[in-house]
Parts: sequence; C-alpha cells; structure tokens
Amino acid sequence: MTPKEKAKELVRRYAMYLRANLMHDEEANEDAKQCALIAVDEIRDNIALISEIQNYWREVIQEIEKL
Repeated sequence: MTPKEKAKELVRRYAMYLRANLMHDEEANEDAKQCALIAVDEIRDNIALISEIQNYWREVIQEIEKL
C-alpha cells in the first residue's frame, strides 16, 4: 500500500466512525484527518523510540567486545 493509499484508508476509516455518530460528511472528514494525523504521530514517536533502543543495545555490544 502506498503512503497516499494508507492516508486515504486511515481518513476513510475514521470518517466512517465519525459519520456513524451523526456528524456531517465535511465535518467528519476534517475530524477524521486530525485523528489520522494523531495516529501517525504516535507511530512515528514509537519508531523513533525503537531506533534509540536499538542504538543503545548496539553500543552495549560494542562495549562488551572491548572488554
């Protein structure tokens, strides 16, 4: 799935949920975009954290090899 397709899918899924709660289509689409952006920010934050942890353990391995 391309980034554009994933973006559309996230917004579509949130919009369906918001429409089910009787929001108008335009209002639901804007709110869905904000929800999707929040979700992507969370994913990016977690990926960054994983990268930092991996770097930490690489350094630990290097220090062990120096012993």
